[in-house]
Amino acid sequence: MLINLTEGVVNEILEQNPEFTRTLVECSDGEHQAIGYHLFVGFPRAGDRVVLNTTAVDLGLGTGGFHFIVHNKSQPWTGHASGNGHIMKLRYTPLQFSVLSVEEEGSPFRSLLEKETSLDEMPVVVGLLHSHLTPAVLAINWACGGNLRIAYLMTDGGALPMGFSKQVQSLKEKKLLVGTVTVGQAFGGDLEAVNYYSGLLAAKAVLKADITIVAMGPGIVGTNTTYGFSGVEQGQVVNAVSALGGQPVIIPRLSFADPRPRHHGLSHHSRTILKTVILTGGWIGLPELENRKRELVQQQITSAGLESRYIFVEKNTAPLTVELAKYDLKVSTMGRTYSQDAEFFGAAWASGLVAYDLWKNLNGNDN
Repeated sequence: MLINLTEGVVNEILEQNPEFTRTLVECSDGEHQAIGYHLFVGFPRAGDRVVLNTTAVDLGLGTGGFHFIVHNKSQPWTGHASGNGHIMKLRYTPLQFSVLSVEEEGSPFRSLLEKETSLDEMPVVVGLLHSHLTPAVLAINWACGGNLRIAYLMTDGGALPMGFSKQVQSLKEKKLLVGTVTVGQAFGGDLEAVNYYSGLLAAKAVLKADITIVAMGPGIVGTNTTYGFSGVEQGQVVNAVSALGGQPVIIPRLSFADPRPRHHGLSHHSRTILKTVILTGGWIGLPELENRKRELVQQQITSAGLESRYIFVEKNTAPLTVELAKYDLKVSTMGRTYSQDAEFFGAAWASGLVAYDLWKNLNGNDN
């Protein structure tokens, strides 16, 4: 176990939003960007002396190159709990704090959650990475002409604070999401929930979602072993959706730009989840592929024995480029943009279209 801490002085405030302040901090080895979450350290100012957690950057991990402010020595944070919530997040750590969970007795939505026990065939798109979110949202919005209520449920498989996601900030600002839910140890959604099950029911009952998209926050843990990656939760979420009577649409991790052989075509992550973690079945959206790429993916599907358990649907992804430009949205995965890894984002777009088709069939709507 290793935690690297250092001290520095805030030279400049680079960005401030309701959730955090991004700063430029002068340390003994030069200037570094550092994020301070207002929940934990208040609002840093230029000239403040701060303590930074530098561990992830020191290890060269994919945190976006940020340090994180642990403590502000110049203006110690004296924030206090508000509201009547009793559910703890970051439990049994020095930063544990309480939230008003949607299920608990003090919640104004408690009665709804007591009555709601089924998703009633609501389509639920389940992503493997956070970067699947935007294309899936855009696909549904494009297909329905902006007439459906789309919710996002963020798990705790990646970043825990919802506020860290620029995707979510942009999608909410552009009115593409009706609301958000954070479950487990993740926090900062419009609604807080204890787990996948109650979070999904809250999206339906409280946010009145027509379609819900589920994915972890930014970042994914991987070890290049069969089950040692945090994305395995995708299968657990699909099982929850099925158990609650929803219709799961599974976004596959698909790439022909990733230099790692295990992620070429249909990633080993997806093959493991689809073959062994998911206990039921579901729908999977695929982008239309050129023959060589289609043959490889088909071979991977057949070798894993997936054809009998899942319904694979190919969709045209051409409108995705237009929609990204229309809403001025940027997407990237592992540093690769849409133009550099089109199939990765195309799989999310295709899955969003499949979810819309399921909603349309369910509601007898010809929109």
